[in-house]
Amino acid sequence: MICPTWVGDTVMTTPVLRAMREELAGATLIGIVRPGHDELLDGSPWLDELIPLNIKGLTGPWRARRALRGCEAEAVLLLPNSFRSALAARLSGAPVRIGYRRDGRGPLLTHPLEVERTGLPTPTVDYYLALGRFALGVDSIRPKPELSVTDWQEAAADNLLADVEGPFLLLNPGASKKEKRWPIERFAAAADALAGSRSLAVVAGGAPSEADLIRELAGIAHTRIVNLADRGLGLGSLKAVIRRATVLITNDTGPRHIAAALGTPTVCLFGPTDHRWTTLPEARERILLAEPFLPEELVADRMPKICSIDRIRTADVIAAVESLLDDPPSAGP
Repeated sequence: MICPTWVGDTVMTTPVLRAMREELAGATLIGIVRPGHDELLDGSPWLDELIPLNIKGLTGPWRARRALRGCEAEAVLLLPNSFRSALAARLSGAPVRIGYRRDGRGPLLTHPLEVERTGLPTPTVDYYLALGRFALGVDSIRPKPELSVTDWQEAAADNLLADVEGPFLLLNPGASKKEKRWPIERFAAAADALAGSRSLAVVAGGAPSEADLIRELAGIAHTRIVNLADRGLGLGSLKAVIRRATVLITNDTGPRHIAAALGTPTVCLFGPTDHRWTTLPEARERILLAEPFLPEELVADRMPKICSIDRIRTADVIAAVESLLDDPPSAGP
């Protein structure tokens, strides 16, 4: 199967990967993943092999074709929506090619699924679940995303957090788009307040490209903030750090999905991105919207001024964290 290119989307496909393993117990399941995402899925028991491969660019489909031919794929499940992923599957000669019929790629598929369009945001988890049910011929798939953490990832987190004592608050101030970022000074204010009221150490994570943003955050805050981006944080070690965190405050980006898959309490902040796209089943989280009273028929993505993320108040974020910490997780079945 070919997996998505975004961290959050990859996490949201894990219910399908789990169902594939359960329904196809005797099959060899191989995932082509974006380089780095092998760390994200490492430790999960559903795939027999992970092949890191960049399928972008003109030669990307040909690289994927070689990989699919090399593993003698009999069937390819296309989780991304891209034309190039369908082209790669077709070029590989795999006799079964399953995916959504969209973006002109229908003729490349042997088993296309029509996209159900409602005019309103469809949760991405549900989108993948529908494709999984179609591919497997089953009526239902458990929707909860799930990840595992390996021993080497735990060891990497030990090194990253060597000087962090006791429970800690994890901050994720970055995001792929600037308009999705809650103001950095408010992250600092929330960190100061919670470090004092809850005796929490404060740690901030992000991609290497976000190290300067975290340095700015640390310079504004009065409490000490450990900058993991400067310490070589990767996707694998990030999983272990998130699992250990007492609570996470994050913009709408990949670490939020990882936290949901690992059961970490999370406060997620949404600006001009509709939260309904990424509803995460069974997540222990509080979602704060820039415009909580937006009518259901309107989509936040199309209302950038009304849904500007700076409308979320620091006091509301602190209150959301407090409520999570005071609300113990419910007992399992």
